[in-house]
Amino acid sequence: METGFGVVRGPRNLVFGAGQRLALPQFAKALGKRALLVTDERMAGEASFVELVRAVEAAGVSVSIFAGVEAELPAECIAAGVGQGRASSVDLVVGIGGGSCLDAAKIIALLLAHGGDIPDYYGEFKVPGPVLPLIAIPTTAGTGSEVTPVAVVSDKNRAVKVGIASPHLIPHTAICDPELTYGCPPGLTAVSGADALTHAIEAFTTARREPEGSTVHDHVFLGKNALSDFYALEAIRLIGGSLAKAVGDGGDHAARAAMMRGATLAGLAFGTAGTAAAHAVQYPVGALTHTAHGLGVAAMMPYVMEFNLPLARSEMAEIAAALGLPVDGLNQSQRAAAAVDGVAELFAGIGIPPDIRSLGLAENKLDWTAEQALAATRLVKNNPRPLDAQSMKRLVQAAYRGDRASLRNDNFEPEAN
Repeated sequence: METGFGVVRGPRNLVFGAGQRLALPQFAKALGKRALLVTDERMAGEASFVELVRAVEAAGVSVSIFAGVEAELPAECIAAGVGQGRASSVDLVVGIGGGSCLDAAKIIALLLAHGGDIPDYYGEFKVPGPVLPLIAIPTTAGTGSEVTPVAVVSDKNRAVKVGIASPHLIPHTAICDPELTYGCPPGLTAVSGADALTHAIEAFTTARREPEGSTVHDHVFLGKNALSDFYALEAIRLIGGSLAKAVGDGGDHAARAAMMRGATLAGLAFGTAGTAAAHAVQYPVGALTHTAHGLGVAAMMPYVMEFNLPLARSEMAEIAAALGLPVDGLNQSQRAAAAVDGVAELFAGIGIPPDIRSLGLAENKLDWTAEQALAATRLVKNNPRPLDAQSMKRLVQAAYRGDRASLRNDNFEPEAN
């Protein structure tokens, strides 16, 4: 039942707009004197990056550049960044790039402030206090990491990627400049944007908790609430109307701006509400297939929506309207079904695989995938429809076979209140 409970956790400053990357020098000057700029090798060679470095230095802040971030964020590259930060005695961290660059900056800022090893902080609320001042500048419209309390890392000692979740990881300042996405190629635009839409849909359909006075302190991810819903629906509207355009024409600046705004709003939504089953399944699928995170969650999303329909019909009906689907004259159940079909069609149109088999998942790994997904309790507990070993297996098998109909016809009936 809706109680009016709502929470927003976000950066102290959130700046959005074309050209706003040039706001960085003054923010940096206010937060520190020696900055570590965390990025990857490709971004470090971009003219826009070099321009930012010079502007920060002109503001009187010395700059050390760590360009060693690697895709999917192996823990080893973070250790190198921490070492460079310590050697330069930095007092400020700036992350510039895609989700891996921003997550790397978060973890480097954490370790520079509190020491220890990355595994010391796995899970929720393990970060003991504020991290080094942190500024995040995304260059893709995808993860929303610039506004979220989570960072995900690949640990060679773990079968799947691991998350660190704490409000202390939310950057002090996020600067979202859509001009930085103009050169993003169609494939990456598609995968990043599909990831963002998945964030928004999962945040809007997460299970709702009965709030208590301690709820905001007991959970990093609080479930569906009045304020996260606001951000999630607007994100769905923006991304639904601009994703195909941005993929089809990277020079469509209005679509690029709408995508970046949508991705950031989706981050604000799931950074409070959380994500659910699509993300839980992606972790083992990604570990086995070495495919991009956004590809895995997007491939799962229509199946998760189908599975959750009996307990999220009203939310799915609202999603259909936010996506701009032709739903006039349809009842709630028909609108909800249209939302699932609409997401599947949108993703198919931008090249997202129709099932997880297409990602390279082996059939003999389905049971292991289901077991590992169910073990991601921080995600599974958010799913609106409860998951157990049997239902998780059924979900994974359906997503492997490309068989949404089997989830539609499983005769599940929600319990009456």
